[in-house]
Amino acid sequence: MSPVPPPAAAPHHHPVSVVGIGADGWPGLSGAAREALGAAEVLIGGARQLELLPPECAGARVAWPSPLRPAVPRLLAEHRERRIAVLASGDPMFYGIGRALAEELGPEGLRVFPHPSSVSYACARLGWPLEDTEVVTLVGRPAARLAASLYAGRRLLVLSADASTPAAVAALLTARGFGPSRLRVLEQLGGEDEGCAEGIAARWTHPPGDHLNVIAIECRPSADALRLGTVPGLPDEAYEHDGQLTKRHVRAATLGALAPAPGELLWDVGGGSGSIAIEWLRAHPSCRAVSVERDPVRAERIGRNAERLGVPGLAVVTGPAPASLAGLPVPDAVFIGGGLTAPGLLDACWEALRPGGRLVANTVTLESEALLAERHKAYGGDLVRLAVAHAVPVGGFTGWRQAMPVTQWSVVKSSGSGAHSDKGDRS
Repeated sequence: MSPVPPPAAAPHHHPVSVVGIGADGWPGLSGAAREALGAAEVLIGGARQLELLPPECAGARVAWPSPLRPAVPRLLAEHRERRIAVLASGDPMFYGIGRALAEELGPEGLRVFPHPSSVSYACARLGWPLEDTEVVTLVGRPAARLAASLYAGRRLLVLSADASTPAAVAALLTARGFGPSRLRVLEQLGGEDEGCAEGIAARWTHPPGDHLNVIAIECRPSADALRLGTVPGLPDEAYEHDGQLTKRHVRAATLGALAPAPGELLWDVGGGSGSIAIEWLRAHPSCRAVSVERDPVRAERIGRNAERLGVPGLAVVTGPAPASLAGLPVPDAVFIGGGLTAPGLLDACWEALRPGGRLVANTVTLESEALLAERHKAYGGDLVRLAVAHAVPVGGFTGWRQAMPVTQWSVVKSSGSGAHSDKGDRS
């Protein structure tokens, strides 16, 4: 479920004007945007943006402090009685300050004057259709998140944090098997000093340029790069593990039962290598997950796997369950991959799960299977056995080698304390 926005602050005497401005500065603004800036008694923005305004914008100039987001409510409240104009880079509602202002004031408290975004400028220069171009922002975010968007033939635009971002992106591409990718760093888009540096990721030698830049990537994998798909069931070799790994085919079936949807939160209890939580997060950029693992070595390994596979936002809690579940946010789905017989674990997960949420538990032991059979009898859901066999050499022939069968219970929690399954709904 998407997070509920906080209640809007008390209304200002005047709507706050939010003016997008580009590298072309004052000349690139519309007449309405100039009028809003000229009428403002307080002008808030980054130091670079404020310097683009002419003297006729006579309002008091206030530079954003760092960190910016916590300062927004304070500055708005401080100047509540006055006409405020806030400067933003390009389109204020596209990865810009407009979001934070709308959360504080509500949309009715704003007058937004958008300017072409750096993404629009970049697509215009490159001849790329905007609707077919994926955008990844690394402003205030780790570069590792880019890895989740790397697929052969894809075109990406990366919003840089600063002048060092292009080199960091080139290094990441090379480390993830996309060294042959073509990079173009577009600087000061729309301004008089617009420029472009070009090269191949594996051979990137350009020194840091302008801090105001966008990186265009044409993704090209190396011949030996491990191919990762968009659906659950990544190759087992994509993970670092010590054997505690939900194997590929069972993992795909497990994610199918968990059914991730945008904005939802997963608890992955008994994380092992983190594969279930990682593939849940890869399902959609807004998905969230917490992996709970009692072994510190495995917990660190989960973090490394998450970073390498492009979801560094995975929260890892080190400690035993159910004790370590206390205080975690309410989940939309729970996966239990280990420790089912720990006293109180299954009950704690069930109680924490929101109505309508899904619980999926896997086991290979008879003791845990008996526990799942008991819960299936009490709550319903689906109880299935997953068996996978692999073809292996047998002398000069080929035969089947059976993996340990996995018993899986999946159930949806009803609005009461009971549960129902999709199968039950159809009968």
